[in-house]
Amino acid sequence: MSFRLAGFRPAVVNAVALIFALSAGVGFAQGVTGQAAQKTPAPATASTVAKPASASTAPAAAAAAGSDALASVKPGDATAGQGKAATCGACHGPDGNSTDAQYPKLAGQHEAYIAHQLHNFKSGSRQNAIMQGMVAPLSDQDMNDVGAYFASKQSLPGVADQALVAQGEKLYREGDTDRGIPACMACHSIDGRGNPGAMYPQLTSQHAQYIEAKLKDFHDGVTWGNEAHAQIMPLIAKKLEPQDITAVASYIEGLHVNDARAPATASP
Repeated sequence: MSFRLAGFRPAVVNAVALIFALSAGVGFAQGVTGQAAQKTPAPATASTVAKPASASTAPAAAAAAGSDALASVKPGDATAGQGKAATCGACHGPDGNSTDAQYPKLAGQHEAYIAHQLHNFKSGSRQNAIMQGMVAPLSDQDMNDVGAYFASKQSLPGVADQALVAQGEKLYREGDTDRGIPACMACHSIDGRGNPGAMYPQLTSQHAQYIEAKLKDFHDGVTWGNEAHAQIMPLIAKKLEPQDITAVASYIEGLHVNDARAPATASP
């Protein structure tokens, strides 16, 4: 693990997204029972005709069909996701490394986390007018594929303000027990790679201004869903002072791990 120490590089964020439509059909079975063959068969009575499925069985059948549709969604395919993520590249960069300070880096982010946030934009539990429009044409499978594509990319190293590193590092690695602030690495790991199983995102090399903007939102009570893990950051961020937020955001931008996939940097 290493840091890039330099001038402060700005950034703020938005995201990408999508929608899923389920279709299910329920059929009603009818059958007739006839009397034994006779020379002159007797007409079927009402009691010999099977009744159609009752209305109470329709919701169960529809739910079963919906479950089958959800089960058909497969893990993301990065190759398929590349084409589906083409529009995302306009803001987040073709490989997920945004160059515009407004938008976050998605490269290296966990597939499940990206797909989950896209669902949050669709449901409105995470508010962003641009992203809610972007997710409209996307299915659940599309979301997984886009997530897989960006997850396969390498986040380019960022830079940190040397004057803020000491304070930021202390908060990230140790927290502040006196104020009840846990260490960031407890959830996001020491190298900032996060924890995909627990839905804790990768932070390493993320734009400092994006991190700062999100921490300020959390400080003011903004949440990104109703799940238990979505309630954690607002509880922590409200204990942070503005200088804490600035320092830890800068530290995170400079935080990165040497990776074989990272392109070599040309010597000056």
